[in-house]
Amino acid sequence: MAKLPIIEFPDPRLRTVAKPVERVDAALRRLIDDMLETMYDAPGIGLAATQVDAHVRLLVLDISEEHNEPQVFINPEIVSAEGSQIYQEGCLSVPGYYADVKRANLITVRALDRDGQAFELTTDGLLAVCLQHEMDHLAGKVFVDYLSPLKKALVRKKLAKQRKLAEDSDAA
Repeated sequence: MAKLPIIEFPDPRLRTVAKPVERVDAALRRLIDDMLETMYDAPGIGLAATQVDAHVRLLVLDISEEHNEPQVFINPEIVSAEGSQIYQEGCLSVPGYYADVKRANLITVRALDRDGQAFELTTDGLLAVCLQHEMDHLAGKVFVDYLSPLKKALVRKKLAKQRKLAEDSDAA
């Protein structure tokens, strides 16, 4: 397994719409394992392939306290959604920034697992939020897209400042 670099907002690669996975094979399972290692190391609770510059419809997540219940969703699609909830979200591609985002409360998702077996999952709460957040990445969206233009500009400025400080400390 290998840790992968996570693309950060506003990198234009985050706007790439992911293509469906054609085949579940050893290479895809290797990517799944690398994404899980990357997510756990970050640390995060979800990661879409788009965030690691692999533009296929794949996401991994683990919302368990012990980080020992990884879930894999290949070619996920929401087949039903109802209600709404507002949840404070963060993102590995937008480090250090959190904002309230309105999402569906109860969703049913259809996908393939890491072995290519079809399944359907109905869920709510944090898992529903996480799935919708990661599926947005697969559609070329980032959670800051739900913010006002002013807040989005502040996020860009804050991240640019963080990168500059990191570069300056690396040079020192």
